[in-house]
Amino acid sequence: MHSNTALTLQEAAKRLVTGLVSEHDAEVMLAHAIEHGELRANVKRWATEQWEGKQLPGNINRLETYIEPGDLAAWQQAST
Repeated sequence: MHSNTALTLQEAAKRLVTGLVSEHDAEVMLAHAIEHGELRANVKRWATEQWEGKQLPGNINRLETYIEPGDLAAWQQAST
């Protein structure tokens, strides 16, 4: 279960897009951080046969994985 303020991984990635970082690159960064225990998230994974779009590490579903804004901010701060 996720809160009403939680962001999908896709929404969180859009907040990280810059001139040097594409949305997909940001999604991969977030998925990698989730997989390595650096970023808390409510994760949903794709079964291989269900995959949609570009694949993320751990088969993480970018539309149904949720990240709390505070957790995203803490991860960003720790990453800088």
